[in-house]
Amino acid sequence: MISTNKCIKIIITDDEPDILQLLNSELTDFDENFEITLANSGYEALNCLQSEGYDMLITDIAMPDMDGFELYKRAKDIRPDISIIMMTGFGYDPNHTVVNAKKAGLKDVIFKPFDISKLVSMIYQRVH
Repeated sequence: MISTNKCIKIIITDDEPDILQLLNSELTDFDENFEITLANSGYEALNCLQSEGYDMLITDIAMPDMDGFELYKRAKDIRPDISIIMMTGFGYDPNHTVVNAKKAGLKDVIFKPFDISKLVSMIYQRVH
């Protein structure tokens, strides 16, 4: 376990409960200072962002209620300073979500399945 000595508040959004639980477990095992909030939908994530203090949003791209790009735009409207990482299991993005989000300023995309240490490295780069 590595510790940053600073609490990092992260919202993880995915419509698959197993993915949420796995990421929550792996991230908190990796760094005890990660404070994770799980959201099953984009709308739930946006409700969480209404409160102050979140450092990062990690979101899946393909979700039934809103895709990752719409969540990205809405999250930035609420919290322009929040760091966002998008996750996807798709090699081909028919809606060009990643391209559109990158044009809007997205810095990080991670492709499933991924090594948790790669995700942690991305978190540290954006939050520190």
